[in-house]
Amino acid sequence: MPTDHTAALYSDLSLTLSEAGAGRPVLLLHGGGGPATVAGLARHISRTAHAITPIHPGWDGAHRPAWLTGTDDLALAYLHLLHDRGLHDVLVIGSSLGGWIAAEMAVRDTAGIITGLILIDAVGVNVETEPITDFFALDARGVAEHSWHDPDRYYVDPVGAPSDELARRQANMATMRTLAGDPYMHDRKLLRRLGRVQAPALLVWGESDRIVTPAYGAAYAEAFANGVLHVIAEAGHLPHIEQPEATIALIDAHLHETTTRSINQH
Repeated sequence: MPTDHTAALYSDLSLTLSEAGAGRPVLLLHGGGGPATVAGLARHISRTAHAITPIHPGWDGAHRPAWLTGTDDLALAYLHLLHDRGLHDVLVIGSSLGGWIAAEMAVRDTAGIITGLILIDAVGVNVETEPITDFFALDARGVAEHSWHDPDRYYVDPVGAPSDELARRQANMATMRTLAGDPYMHDRKLLRRLGRVQAPALLVWGESDRIVTPAYGAAYAEAFANGVLHVIAEAGHLPHIEQPEATIALIDAHLHETTTRSINQH
């Protein structure tokens, strides 16, 4: 069973974490939909590794100090968490916004703590020919149409949602606007910095993603020194939910490969 607790990081910031399993540390970073979107991944990973799943400050009621206004702040916070815990040989997995945070962590990881990356339909870079869809301009139906291969299966009419659930979503979106609204969903400098990242980077992409297209993912993967793209059929922006078996098979293989590689390097 996972244990939930808080870790004091700075005088005005404690991180809310869920941890389960033992073995190689795997930091699992959720996207704009919140920690529930990666809960299934965390359960799977905890069977063979030590899954650490934080709630980003500002999501689901977690405290966000006023100075924390960008993904660079989150990237440094999570690097400091890994450093404070004395962790090494860390695999970082990030979905959507979480993938962006993972990439920002990797370009700042001068200590070599991170030995593997998995970005799942990540945002974060500017690809001139493949603009990121303006998520904030979409209504609920539009979000479903852009996010899922099978939108009819996953669309939930917000009219029927409880008021506390609507309030949670609105607060999460307000935090995402603060962190990623301007410039919209990217760091202008990130793409050219990725070539310095030596850790093997697996980019997993849903073939039907219309938020960030597979062509966007290909440009992202190409920017890494050691990046590879795998496209998953019949999946959109969250392939680990629409096609969990195919996604998990890729994650397991990368976890094994990068663990073996890091052992051989020591």
